[in-house]
Amino acid sequence: MTDTFDKGPAVTGSPYEAIRAVPVRHYGRWISAVVVVALLVWLGYAFSQGNILWGTVGDKLFDRTVMQGAWHTILISVCAMAMGLVLGVVFAVMRLSKNPVTSAVSWLYIWFFRGTPVYVQLLMWFNLSLIFPVINLMPLYKNDTVAVMTPFVAALLGLGLNEGAYMAEIVRAGVQSVDYGQTEAAHALGMTGPRTMWRIVLPQAMRVIIPPTGNEFINMLKTSSLVSVVQYTELLRATSNIGSDTTAIMEMYFVASIWYLVLTSVFSIGQYYVERRFARGSQRSLPLTPWQKVRANLTTLRRPKVA
Repeated sequence: MTDTFDKGPAVTGSPYEAIRAVPVRHYGRWISAVVVVALLVWLGYAFSQGNILWGTVGDKLFDRTVMQGAWHTILISVCAMAMGLVLGVVFAVMRLSKNPVTSAVSWLYIWFFRGTPVYVQLLMWFNLSLIFPVINLMPLYKNDTVAVMTPFVAALLGLGLNEGAYMAEIVRAGVQSVDYGQTEAAHALGMTGPRTMWRIVLPQAMRVIIPPTGNEFINMLKTSSLVSVVQYTELLRATSNIGSDTTAIMEMYFVASIWYLVLTSVFSIGQYYVERRFARGSQRSLPLTPWQKVRANLTTLRRPKVA
């Protein structure tokens, strides 16, 4: 059988020229970068010419009193966050309960502590002796309220109970993000309600709970500055006391700001890696680490070669 189609002349070479790719120049990016850098330089120059004793900032940055205040800030933040996390899980489960009493109590708790400023709550706990001069738990414990409600206890209750209300809503949202079929399957296998919540629902909800929880802790580090009102010597109160004694008020505020930036930066890095770990299995590829992002940005600064 012969081929009736005319194949035409054989092509000996490519009739097309190779594509010469020319990278697009983004002049707007360079202009915006120059403007931002110029503003930063101007801002730095303005502060350098201000009436600020920068030597005092450097000398007091690692002062013993400042370091102790920073440690107290970390301590009260961690303790209050732990308390808020435990209360948040408890009241979130109560809020989701079919029992109308426990659900109503949980709603009332969240409504009150989210609806009143944490500053007011701190003052109420610190002055609790005006209402209850003596704490009397019958045969268990009895003591004067002034002796019990120390600055640390007042700060812990004020921050922890307030945080518990916010964490309850975060945990509730995380639990509700888990498909109800998971709970039905666990019940079909004979698992009890609490066991299903602890072993099945909460582990899956952590992916939703972790990011806002990390943000809440970062916010707690800064909110802890309010406990100075109850005489607790954290970072802000420690630096303010030094500023009042040495008249270097603004300098000590800069010292406090530097330490707050350091603390929030360190814990933000930790939050990032925790979120990255819990993101496994829900994403096809894990997000880049900060070092990988830096390397990627450095490589983009190089002009690509023309093909």
